[in-house]
Amino acid sequence: LKMSWFWLYLPLHLLIATCLCHSIKAPTTSSQQSFKTDLFNFYHSLILADGKETTIHLLKDIPKRYYFVLEEGRVLAPFSITVTPCDVPIEWSILVYKPPPGKTTPGDHDTQEVSKSQKAPSVVSTIFSYKGNSVETYMGMSSHSAVYLLEFLSTERDTHITVYLTTDTTSGHLYPELPTDPRIDVIGVGHTTVTLTWKHSPSVLQHRESIQYCLLVNEKHNYKSLCAAETAIRSSGMKLPPTLALSLSPYLLEPQQVMILSNSELSIINKVSSGEVRQVCMGTKNTYTVPNLSPSTQYYFDVFIVNLLTNASAAYTGTFARTLEEPEPKVTELKDGKVIHVILDGKKQKFYSLQYQARHKKIHFTFQLCRGQIRVHITRNGKTVASENLSGLRYFSLKGKLLDTYLVQLRSTEESNSSVKVQASPYFHKPLFPLLPESLKIKSFSKLRTCRSATIAWLGTQEESKYCVYRKRIEEDQIWRELQSADRCSGPESRPKSEKVLCKYFYDLNPQRAVTTETIKGLEAGTFYLFDVYLFGPSGIPVRYHSKVVKTRKKC
Repeated sequence: LKMSWFWLYLPLHLLIATCLCHSIKAPTTSSQQSFKTDLFNFYHSLILADGKETTIHLLKDIPKRYYFVLEEGRVLAPFSITVTPCDVPIEWSILVYKPPPGKTTPGDHDTQEVSKSQKAPSVVSTIFSYKGNSVETYMGMSSHSAVYLLEFLSTERDTHITVYLTTDTTSGHLYPELPTDPRIDVIGVGHTTVTLTWKHSPSVLQHRESIQYCLLVNEKHNYKSLCAAETAIRSSGMKLPPTLALSLSPYLLEPQQVMILSNSELSIINKVSSGEVRQVCMGTKNTYTVPNLSPSTQYYFDVFIVNLLTNASAAYTGTFARTLEEPEPKVTELKDGKVIHVILDGKKQKFYSLQYQARHKKIHFTFQLCRGQIRVHITRNGKTVASENLSGLRYFSLKGKLLDTYLVQLRSTEESNSSVKVQASPYFHKPLFPLLPESLKIKSFSKLRTCRSATIAWLGTQEESKYCVYRKRIEEDQIWRELQSADRCSGPESRPKSEKVLCKYFYDLNPQRAVTTETIKGLEAGTFYLFDVYLFGPSGIPVRYHSKVVKTRKKC
């Protein structure tokens, strides 16, 4: 707007209101309310910054207005406005105030100008309106002075949006540029993986160092903008990094978040009530295989092109895919009296299935936990008869009918591998393992320790059995690893002969007196030793007592 120096000192709000008063002809009774509304709207508005993304918070059912001015110094004044809803759909519109022909600003000939304005009134009109939650851009061109008013309204709930106005359309874009075809293509689907590809953004070819792709994976729906995705995750109780781009730098994660960094890719997994929400930034690669998905689950995929310098982003058209159903697990047949050694992968957390068809009414299942932690689930003809976590040696005696079908399912409850020995047999079958004492713990006597010896004790049974004692010298920092990694199913045949101390037979018909002790001599002073006891039954299969660590005295 051309104006004298005097008018430059007036606040812009007041100037616009003054222009309206001088430019719009005096309202008649029928148009008085409309005139007052236009004047009020312009006067109670905020200035929208040019060339800067503005975040605007909207209260439900309360409109918010911003204005900007296009000056008359140019023949054609191009401009663009981009509005990004960050949550619910909103309503927004652009109104323009154009002064009458020949009218500029208030000057020295007010009476003459009022007379002209009565003949050619100013115009306030709506040039664009939209309702929805998509990112929308309006591009316009003005050939004369004009004041533009933007009005925003949320009718669902309080929300926020971002607005970007620019009158410089030649020096580049704040937002990265999308390709002509912005769709994401699904080129591969597996049981736990989905492979995606998309066309490169022209911005990647021009500014490779400051542009990157970020992928969002969730089980709910697609998101039309990055701020909409972040708002949705925050509303579920999460605290996210400001943007996916900034999450590449060190950031304190919440307890519900897991960060994974591999092959120069940063993944953040958020545990929310509606399932996992994954964020993956992979640089400028435009093909990516999403791993570790759940079988037979529908996922939604959104790709955002992010400018690391400005934090601005643009969204590709989201897609979705359903992973394949998990194939039926292979079932291993159990035979009477045969022992099966099962090793379970803790990372995959899959069930290992064993099937047994009963040839007798009474059935005996034996489980010897070798390593790790395992959950066992037993069904008979499809109905659950036992389910629990295994600990040491466990027997299940079950009674049913001839030809009943038993299904045994085993699963590791740790991330590390677990293993177990399994046997199914008729109830009267010769037992696989020897009769066990009430406890498999080894006790040491601190007062009986010397610099060269240690005394240990363990429980026996009413059945005469063979017991073998082994020792191993270890360092203090090896104790935890030795105890955790011990294979409780391995026999003494896996150990060096130099570690064997002795073997002995004993029993007592009174369980309360079935206790034996042994003093191991020839030890070194101030040294840690690992002691093991193996119990051998009629079948020859050993049972290993819980290892015991004893340190000899330094001085005697």
